[in-house]
Amino acid sequence: MDGQVWFITGTSTGFGRAIAEEVLAQGGRVIATARDVRSLQSLTAKYPERAKAVTLDVTEPAQITAAVAHGRAAFGRIDVLVNNAGYGLVGALEEVTDEQLRVNIETNFIGPLNVMRAVLPVIREQRKGHFVTISAVAAFHNEMGFSVYGGSKAALEAATEAVAAEGVLFGLKATVVEPGPFKTEFIANGLERAAHKIPDYAGTSGKFLGFLEKINGNQPGDPVLAAKAIIQAVNAPKPPRRLILGKYAYDRVRRRLDAISKEMSEWESLGLNTDFPA
Repeated sequence: MDGQVWFITGTSTGFGRAIAEEVLAQGGRVIATARDVRSLQSLTAKYPERAKAVTLDVTEPAQITAAVAHGRAAFGRIDVLVNNAGYGLVGALEEVTDEQLRVNIETNFIGPLNVMRAVLPVIREQRKGHFVTISAVAAFHNEMGFSVYGGSKAALEAATEAVAAEGVLFGLKATVVEPGPFKTEFIANGLERAAHKIPDYAGTSGKFLGFLEKINGNQPGDPVLAAKAIIQAVNAPKPPRRLILGKYAYDRVRRRLDAISKEMSEWESLGLNTDFPA
């Protein structure tokens, strides 16, 4: 960990901040990015030599290019990219506006893709690097009300897997992190509500929103322990392609896997009989 350089998006709060603080506590260096770098002052004040604050809105391509260049100039390399910046959107698909749909996908999917594209030349030159994608368990087993948010995270997961395969010959590794509910500011400050309320969805997406609001402040996941787990996984001899965090997430993933396996078996004879005869 000593000397390792982590480029982290969305470092003002939540997972991004917890990871940054833990990397620095373990002796690493951090390029901490946020839309408002004033939120990073306490971090850079505590670690003036090893923490650099950089302005970055992942929906602005020019800022991405500048932030990566600034970070590399500061430390000479980028060992780990953490694509953490993003936000939630809860509501039935019919309840969200065109603008809400567009901005959420730009922030959660297109922005992180552009960050990866900007860092890839650095990794190719170094012949070594690791991409960490902060996703959500909703990307694998989605919730009613998370059609846009979970969908954007699922797209990012699929893209990360392909990018890792594309870069395997020059030392690129990647880990998708799927957390369940963790005690961060996500529900209170990082979760946008759909602009419209349609009564017919009160018992589905509306019910899920009620669940989120009820658990706010009492989420079972500890972000500090999550940060430690992510760092440990990155530095493992054989890092995982997918890291699931928290019992809630594990339970949902297992249920989804069981359901997929059961359904595949039930429909196997129909699905397999669609190839040309051998």
